[in-house]
Amino acid sequence: MTSATQVLEQSVVVFSHNYLPLCRVNIKRAIVLLVTNKAEPLEINTVSGWQVHSPSLVVYVPKQIRLKITSCERIWKVSPVNRREVLRRDRYSCQYCGSSKNLTLDHVIPRSRGGQHTWDNVVAACERCNSSKGDRTLKEIGMHLRTTPKAPVHPVIAFAEQFWLDLQINLE
Repeated sequence: MTSATQVLEQSVVVFSHNYLPLCRVNIKRAIVLLVTNKAEPLEINTVSGWQVHSPSLVVYVPKQIRLKITSCERIWKVSPVNRREVLRRDRYSCQYCGSSKNLTLDHVIPRSRGGQHTWDNVVAACERCNSSKGDRTLKEIGMHLRTTPKAPVHPVIAFAEQFWLDLQINLE
């Protein structure tokens, strides 16, 4: 049997009106959305969920709910390539050796060789790796990137991708 504290620590996945997974909310927020009729149960798995009892009401809270109301999504645009955003994307570590000291920005394909100042070509690098790479390509110097550089994605899209990956893993 599950205690009340354990139930209140659970989270519920919220889908948009168009069935796009948006976020996770705590069970209290999910109950408010259900009771105020702003959301409805979304039954992917009919045996999952919780029954929450109050003195005058019993509410079934599923693991997934869908908003009934359409919401205007805020316009989100990719931020410009700058030091702060590149360091944040690369988790404040050198993309060649993993160091977190004396970080600079490095162009994977040097600008002198036609490389652009874009999300796909700029990475965080420590001063040591950056100076040893110099004006050469990765192939010429024999260095490898720890992760492939890419532009940041919309937070909702990132959540949705992770949600579907986790669901696929759980179903296997």
